[in-house]
Amino acid sequence: MGYMLEIKEIYKTFNKGTINEKAALTGTSLNLNPGDFVTIIGGNGAGKSTMLNAIAGVWNVDSGNIIVDGTDITRLPEHKRAVYLGRVFQDPMTGTAATMSIEENMAIAARRGARRGLRWGISRKERENYKEQLKELDLGLEERLSTKVGLLSGGQRQAVTLLMAAMKKPKLLLLDEHTAALDPKTAAKVLDISDKIIEEHQLTALMVTHNMKDAIAHGNRLIMMHEGRIIYDVSGEEKRNLHVSDLLAKFEEVSGDEFANDRMMLS
Repeated sequence: MGYMLEIKEIYKTFNKGTINEKAALTGTSLNLNPGDFVTIIGGNGAGKSTMLNAIAGVWNVDSGNIIVDGTDITRLPEHKRAVYLGRVFQDPMTGTAATMSIEENMAIAARRGARRGLRWGISRKERENYKEQLKELDLGLEERLSTKVGLLSGGQRQAVTLLMAAMKKPKLLLLDEHTAALDPKTAAKVLDISDKIIEEHQLTALMVTHNMKDAIAHGNRLIMMHEGRIIYDVSGEEKRNLHVSDLLAKFEEVSGDEFANDRMMLS
């Protein structure tokens, strides 16, 4: 069985030739097996979100290759990569249409990539399917299908976005600090829902987080980034036995710097 994701020495520099030139990715390489759930940590400017944006096609890399399930998507425009990817952003407002109902949002996600006909109405069968999926969230949303998404709390909205992102069983699920804007209790709930959805759909996932405890507690593999490259990659039993102090020590050992990201250390 081949890799679900292959990142081969990708480079990305912003504002080339100016005083603001920034090397964001400096030869980053990463292979993910099908079903890997990888958490990504690192200081501000380490390249975490830049790597996710490169995979999603928000911008093209300067060099290197990105291959998803055997298909080289390096030069595909962002909209043509959507069939391979699901994504949940930090801002709960981003992944849904606020003025549309829960069921309308879910219908859009369910029909993504399908040929558009004249018929828009949501059938009884579809509605029952959405209810069953929402019931699994244990948030009471199965009785609120006609509620506008803009009226939901941030946590409820992220949970719906997760359902929508996973609905078409994407090759890769990208979670870009998707709990950072939530209070700790709600964040924990959304992370539990993330675990459940990833496991049920047997998805391959990448999750950027600033919370070291969450990075250790979730997923089967953890990578640490620094200055646009991966400096630490741990999985299995070794990952399960990690403590935050181990990660801080590893960062200092590999990078030669002291971890100066207060937000991450305080998480």
